[in-house]
Amino acid sequence: MFAIYGTSGLMYRGPMEDLRKVAPALRISRSRGLQPELDRISPRQFAAELGADPERRVTQALSAYGQVQKPAPVRKPLQTVAEVMSVHPITVPADANVRQGWWTLYEHGIGQATVVDAHGEVIGLLSRAELMQPDRLPRPDGLALAWLALMAQPVTELMITPVPCATPETDLRRLASVLLDTGLQGLPVVNPDGQNVGFVTRSDILKALVHDPPLDLWVG
Repeated sequence: MFAIYGTSGLMYRGPMEDLRKVAPALRISRSRGLQPELDRISPRQFAAELGADPERRVTQALSAYGQVQKPAPVRKPLQTVAEVMSVHPITVPADANVRQGWWTLYEHGIGQATVVDAHGEVIGLLSRAELMQPDRLPRPDGLALAWLALMAQPVTELMITPVPCATPETDLRRLASVLLDTGLQGLPVVNPDGQNVGFVTRSDILKALVHDPPLDLWVG
């Protein structure tokens, strides 16, 4: 199930097939490379962690042995947005300016953040890629006042709105299809009241493909 929220509130709620008919034409943002998180350390790091204490080595060895003796966890295929989304979404208030929005993205190391009104309801999406579009930026040799004016604009002037939203029960494959259709890097996740309860990105889906339990591509 998907929804579209804008500054006037809920505009659509229904399946992906109908969403494609009513979703606004969104400018496709350039994707940025993802840095894989490797679950391994270098020999030097391992030696530093282990140290020279023989007793500590024995304790760690016994602990590791105990871990491998535990029964393997049940593998449950990942199928819904709720299983991979971030449950503490970063949001930008509707009354923030562009400078404050930029700082929020920078401080949290993210490429997009949900814009919410005073009631916590989704009204748009602030995207770093969208802010960096050449037609939005002053000329490099422009006056400092032009840059100050850009930073002082309200985020509601530059955010993407209306914005498609997913629900926690949305099928991950359908989510991936909507991300491809819109060119967005991620979508807000909302409850039936339009409250922002999470955020799900392309990288969340990629992690679901390689982590255990895996994303089940064939269920449903």
